[in-house]
Amino acid sequence: MSGGTSETQHTPDGSVACRPRTMAHPHRNANRHPSALTRNHRKMNKSLLSTALVAVIAATAFAPTAQAASSGTISFTGKVLADTCVIKINNSASNVVALPTVMAATFGSAAGNVAGATNFTVDLSNCDTNTASANMAFTAGTSIDSTTGNLKNATAGGSNVQIQLLNGTAAINTSTQANAPVIPISGGVGSASLTAQYISTATATTAGLVTSSVGFTLTYM
Repeated sequence: MSGGTSETQHTPDGSVACRPRTMAHPHRNANRHPSALTRNHRKMNKSLLSTALVAVIAATAFAPTAQAASSGTISFTGKVLADTCVIKINNSASNVVALPTVMAATFGSAAGNVAGATNFTVDLSNCDTNTASANMAFTAGTSIDSTTGNLKNATAGGSNVQIQLLNGTAAINTSTQANAPVIPISGGVGSASLTAQYISTATATTAGLVTSSVGFTLTYM
């Protein structure tokens, strides 16, 4: 018989009969234990599920954590002034500071000696009542010695002295604005007290007239 084998059997009458031997079905053994296949499928499903859970946990661990956004507030303040102040020197419309007459011998035989210190005021009035102060700055010009910051003598053939300005005891450098005054203002008025004095520029001070001037500006605060 095709696909199998046969076995020989003797009959009572002495004849020989052949009976085919049935071959085992190739899938019969596999169908004998369905529970084993089920267990294998369950194991595979559990393995796949475990792998998926590990992947999800890893992705969650490395995901960026959301942070609360920072915020703030910027506030602004300002001031608009109605007008500038009225400026006077020594409360006089002439704006002239008169230094005293001194002797050339007063300066001795060295540069940098001083004489004739004279106080004067820079007076402000009719200021906007919102004005708190005014910064004074000297205007560059030919009268300013850029090396010393003092004021040159503008009189031809005059003395070789210069004029030095002081804010308190500190010398003002009119070139660099060092020690330039800040004038406090309250109720629309303010004043600053300064000093002017002669200062020698050489070992021998010459006699002669002395005149000078300097411009300035005020920045209101």
